[in-house]
Amino acid sequence: MRRFAADRARRAVAASLRGAASRSAAPSPHAPPPRHPASPVGAAAMAAAMARAMSTAAADAPPVSLDTINPKVLKCEYAVRGEIVTHAQNLQQELQKNPESLPFDEILYCNIGNPQSLGQQPVTYFREVLSLCDHPALLDKSETHALYSSDAIERAWQILEKIPGRATGAYSHSQGVKGLRDEIAAGIAARDGFHASGDNIFITDGASPAVHMMMQLLISSEKDGILCPIPQYPLYSASIALHGGSLVPYFLDEETGWGLEVDELKKQLEEARSKGITVKVLVVINPGNPTGQVLAEENQKKIVEFCKNEGLVLLADEVYQENIYVEDKQFHSFKKIARSLGYTDDDLPLVSFQSVSKGYYGECGKRGGYMEITGFSPEVREQIYKVASVNLCSNVSGQILASLVMNPPKTGDESFESFMVERDGILSSLARRAKALEEAFNSLEGITCNKAEGAMYLFPRLHLPQKAIGAAQAAGTAPDAYYAKRLLEATGIVVVPGSGFGQVPGTWHFRCTILPQEDKIPAIISRFKEFHEKFMDEFRD
Repeated sequence: MRRFAADRARRAVAASLRGAASRSAAPSPHAPPPRHPASPVGAAAMAAAMARAMSTAAADAPPVSLDTINPKVLKCEYAVRGEIVTHAQNLQQELQKNPESLPFDEILYCNIGNPQSLGQQPVTYFREVLSLCDHPALLDKSETHALYSSDAIERAWQILEKIPGRATGAYSHSQGVKGLRDEIAAGIAARDGFHASGDNIFITDGASPAVHMMMQLLISSEKDGILCPIPQYPLYSASIALHGGSLVPYFLDEETGWGLEVDELKKQLEEARSKGITVKVLVVINPGNPTGQVLAEENQKKIVEFCKNEGLVLLADEVYQENIYVEDKQFHSFKKIARSLGYTDDDLPLVSFQSVSKGYYGECGKRGGYMEITGFSPEVREQIYKVASVNLCSNVSGQILASLVMNPPKTGDESFESFMVERDGILSSLARRAKALEEAFNSLEGITCNKAEGAMYLFPRLHLPQKAIGAAQAAGTAPDAYYAKRLLEATGIVVVPGSGFGQVPGTWHFRCTILPQEDKIPAIISRFKEFHEKFMDEFRD
């Protein structure tokens, strides 16, 4: 590596100079005494030798190494696609080469919220409109009216009229096509009952780039703190690390169904400030990822008041707003809560994130999403736009999908009934899968699991025998990572260790999606139970 090569070069030069010094240490008895403490010629020779050695060292070292890249990248981690997943991909390649080589016949990726990869079908109406927009020539063919619903055709025309040149393959405005942003704003207003403006919408390639954009804007030094839930979606810890800020953890209460207590927020805020951290932001994920809780309206009001009183920016991750599985809870956006309390744009800086990847749509690969920004000065908004413009624009197909998600078919439209059948079928199936997995986990020795009120995951707690913890320590890994690896190698089921999301010290968890198709859930439960029972017997204290 370059640094070590340079060190070797310096040592070589130093040795050479010591040799030269020793040779000149015993001068001839006839030589006159030196007139100067050092010879200019000798100094020049030394410098030349050092330059040659450094040049040789630089030539030997690779141009890029772990010593020369940005240290913030090294600090960044993203467990959802981490070591366990890499191991799973290697096992999948092994299965393809030799199907009989492993004790299972397929890898079941329960590690990530990627619905269509596990068999969920796209929503017909959305894909009809998208295909017509991407290939407008279809709109002029008579056969199209027999293949597509009339409202999908009409919607495609409306969307194309909003896109300059009707060109979905051209760059758009850096915030997204104005007409599509207006449609998203109309959908937000219909959802919340309060005004929304397309000028406040920034359409992005999924919600993740929007999160990165805001972290880049808000973090100016390592002394800038971001209050972030633990457990949390690793996007946040990774983004904070990449942009050089400080993650200030607040712990969700597992005993109360992963409750978010304002007293905990105050405690962590005061502790961070006592350490010289300037806390700027509160991140809230609702419904929760990886924990699946849905915040109550009264709880949300207290959180908004907390942000207002403490002068914090509220980043509201609301990408699972359609994924609610319990009758006594419903989704309320933080913007709706703030407006219902009487707060305006002048009172509270608030950024809300939404994505086409989740909900009942599951269009992860289309990379569509947006953030709605309110409560920022015109000067700051200009800077946000500047950051957005560096990326030119988000992909236009994702922009179209974002507008469709926020404005689906309505009563009276030709596609409405079939759309509702698809939508409700997906959501009700997810609710049944969540319940089946939750009950299965809770039936096992050494596992407790809170109900999934929303989102796409369960986050069971592992109560592992001391021998299992000792075996993990001997293997140099966290106990939940050790468990997840053993589970993968025995069953082909891929989960994410809780240590990748953060957890109360001394507790161990894993995140499991509820996304495998419903007919596969019984087999997954059976495989999991068999593995877990053997694991507990193997390490029983």
